[in-house]
Amino acid sequence: MGKLISLLPYSLRLAWLNLLRNGRRSALSILIITIAVFALTSAGGFGLYTYDSLKESTARDTGHLTLSQPGYFESDEEMPLSNGLSDTSELIRTIMKYDEVRGVQPRIDFTGLISNGVKSTIFMGTGVNDREFDMKGPFLDMRSGKTLTDITSSRYDVMEPEIMLGVDLARNLNVSVGDWVTLLATTSEGALNAFDFKVHGTYSTGMPELDKRQLYIHIDSAQELLLSEKVSTLSVFLFDTEKTAELHQRLAQELETMPLDYGVEITPWQERAFFYNKVKDLYDLIFGVMGFVMGLVVFVALFNIMTMSVTERTREIGTLSALGSYPNEIIHSFLREAGLLAVIGVVLGAVMTALTTILLLVVDVQMPPPPGRTDGYPLNIYFSFELVAYAGVGVVCICLLAAYLSAKKGVKKPITEALIYV
Repeated sequence: MGKLISLLPYSLRLAWLNLLRNGRRSALSILIITIAVFALTSAGGFGLYTYDSLKESTARDTGHLTLSQPGYFESDEEMPLSNGLSDTSELIRTIMKYDEVRGVQPRIDFTGLISNGVKSTIFMGTGVNDREFDMKGPFLDMRSGKTLTDITSSRYDVMEPEIMLGVDLARNLNVSVGDWVTLLATTSEGALNAFDFKVHGTYSTGMPELDKRQLYIHIDSAQELLLSEKVSTLSVFLFDTEKTAELHQRLAQELETMPLDYGVEITPWQERAFFYNKVKDLYDLIFGVMGFVMGLVVFVALFNIMTMSVTERTREIGTLSALGSYPNEIIHSFLREAGLLAVIGVVLGAVMTALTTILLLVVDVQMPPPPGRTDGYPLNIYFSFELVAYAGVGVVCICLLAAYLSAKKGVKKPITEALIYV
């Protein structure tokens, strides 16, 4: 340790020796700063983890980009698929040529009645193909059975069209995998149509209100049920969520040059992520208030500690002034001490956050379910160098301000009074 200190410039070595003169007080100052930095960076890391998880789950559910008829999400359809997209094969080929695109999934959104032969209830259906569930990845929570089979596969039985039910919807209808249900829906021509489907699996979205109503069927089955070749939307899934804005701009420019018989509106996932936006606004406010409170605590604590240090060294300040030291030189010496305390505290706080991040990867700590959801989630925090830098700069500035105000008050005392101060 002594060799390491000897490598520092003389002014910093002097500041370090001054801190050692009262090791207990210096240790207390470092502890306060360490706790503040740890609290800010760990809480911020939890926020970053939450943002990232919500962002990925939303993008995997809706698609990073959604292509639809203009105003599709603002107004209700008079008839099913009346505002749908037709002849989308050329449009899909155009989108798939981009390297950033992982897949383009057509979807059909519709509603109707589902019955088990005895009991009926309202459902919200989505027509998809089997690749939809590859795109969802770990964000699809299967509770029983399997996802929909590829309709072109030899494993798919055309005599037993498949359906996936939300877990609460299946429970309310008292059906399980292998049972049959009937879907009744209004066709695109305004008539009623009904098909029987075999339950192939049940799943949970984590939101009880959706689990009571939602279901998936093959998109071909949905088109047969609704008597239409159209699709509601095209969901574009990317390999990297960060590329969404860039691809949005490029794709919008290309679609303007395509001779489409209908207009196409591109909606990024952020505009459909209502839950994500609300949570982010709430967390930003919480972490902002928390950062302000922690900064205030550090300032008050350091101001008191530095005031005590200046008061105890009043005769030393008077002696330095009598020997010709300028007030600014004396103030700078206190600033160096405060800066050194801040740097040590920031480093220790960052190390604590890094160790906690690693520990949470090994130890499974579960958070309780948030409001409106049924499932908890693992507690993780992201270690962000950018976040550490912001917290570090803020804490250093607070420490320097506290030291400056304390030292400035001390050097204003007349030399004669300072020399005889007891």
